Amino acid sequence: MIRRFFAGFLASALCVSLAAQVTERPRPEEWKQLVPGARFMDRFLPMPDGVKKSHVWGTDNVQNRYVDNGIEQDDMSFWGGNILQTADGKYHLYVCGWPERSRNGHMFWPNSTVFHAVSDRLSGPFRIQNSIGKGHNPEAFRLADGRVVVYVIDGYYIADSENSPVWCYQQFDFDARDRNIIEGLSNLTFARRADGSYLMVCRGGGVWISRDGLSTYQQITDKRVYPAVEGRFEDPVVWRDSLQYHLIVNDWLGRIAFYQRSKDGIHWVTEQGEAYVPGISFHKDGEVEHWFKYERAKVFQDPDGRAVQMNFAVIDTIKGCDQPGDRHSSKNICVPLNKGLLLSVLNEQPITASTKRIEVKIKAEPGFSPQTDVDIESLRFGSFTEVNFGRGSKPLKTRKEGDDLIVVFSGKGSGIMPDEFAPKLIGRTTNGELLYGYARLPYVDYAPALLSARRPQYNKEQGLLKLKISNFGLSASRPSQVEVCCGGKVIASGDIKPLSPYEEVELALKPVGTATGADSAYEVIIRTDGQEQERVLFRQPAAK
Repeated sequence: MIRRFFAGFLASALCVSLAAQVTERPRPEEWKQLVPGARFMDRFLPMPDGVKKSHVWGTDNVQNRYVDNGIEQDDMSFWGGNILQTADGKYHLYVCGWPERSRNGHMFWPNSTVFHAVSDRLSGPFRIQNSIGKGHNPEAFRLADGRVVVYVIDGYYIADSENSPVWCYQQFDFDARDRNIIEGLSNLTFARRADGSYLMVCRGGGVWISRDGLSTYQQITDKRVYPAVEGRFEDPVVWRDSLQYHLIVNDWLGRIAFYQRSKDGIHWVTEQGEAYVPGISFHKDGEVEHWFKYERAKVFQDPDGRAVQMNFAVIDTIKGCDQPGDRHSSKNICVPLNKGLLLSVLNEQPITASTKRIEVKIKAEPGFSPQTDVDIESLRFGSFTEVNFGRGSKPLKTRKEGDDLIVVFSGKGSGIMPDEFAPKLIGRTTNGELLYGYARLPYVDYAPALLSARRPQYNKEQGLLKLKISNFGLSASRPSQVEVCCGGKVIASGDIKPLSPYEEVELALKPVGTATGADSAYEVIIRTDGQEQERVLFRQPAAK
């Protein structure tokens, strides 16, 4: 009795301590002016109808929930996981879990097992078919040759197919390329690039690239790409559609996630508003499953790469309060998304402040006819910095092109600047439902070269700075220039010849001055056509 009381006392004390670690972040004042469709979280749709149950595990806030959504078992706690689909229409969820009665409750997670679960529906219920091996926070992706990789912290499993009974455990190789590794290498997330290579974002927000998804991951950035705001960031999820890259990262302490976009996976813009917060899982009748935490977000994409569903690891209480054999636990849930429209701009010339008309094609799709389903007057088009606040270009007229619809917008008020790569549309259907989408611009290079430098090495005997530069982009680079700075002054410069994708060149530069040596701090700047492509500071030789 004394032991049981003491254990309960410790659990209660832990909950009180951890509760103090939840910080509600203040929102920027401008967010109050955002219109419906501005926030990523506006895209969440009601959960598919399922089996509702009460008097099951969990706090009162998650009773009368869909117990057949995602994966849930009374005797198991689940966490993480994403879904792949096979040609037979089956959905395969790779999720980790542990017995609910395990010692330490939820904090038994370092001993979790990765399970392969299958369903006939994207939203579940998923049933475990077999286990893959030990590991936590899995993310599965398919290689160009069809093999399946399931990443876990500190390694990965690989097999010939989703249903393979045998999985081989291996570890990735990482080359920091003389940069400091940003907050370790855990909670990795992956996006396949157009050429079959892979872009990876680590927990700390560093961007890495592998030629095929298995070969060495090489760090490109030297600082995190997350929003420049206060936050305890983790659980990034990155994906690429037919137009751009998307990245969502979660501030676990503030329980708020942020949404970013990029044309190359290296340079990102952050949209205003929450990507998700607690309470985004709701039923068609408006009832909400109020899970305490939503973490480990993952997406399922349609053939055009659009996110049509997000999976979350959810728990009904603070993690430390989930004790062995109590009423608390965790599961994986599925929440559908408004996938957005397929849009393209028809203007061949770059849009500027003097552009009179902007023509946008809205593509017809099964179940959607833009010619009859769009409330034209509700549409606004332009930069997200304008459209998200109800501003932007207004429609002037329309015309039909086959089943598609072309909307002609006034060029006034679009807010489109020279660096715009995916202007946004927000509006409503004739039934009042949200419409949104991002448009392809015909004059934008969506597969740019990505020139990236290593740390300069000073050869004292030759009196030269040796500098390796690689192209990690998907197209050949243009003639470019590089400057090496030390102590705030340019000490060397040179020209970079055009480089094919993944090609590397070593430059030998004659430095001026004496600020060179093994411990010198160098800043390397690469420019193409006068535009800065990379600026990286090498403070001192970094461990590889």
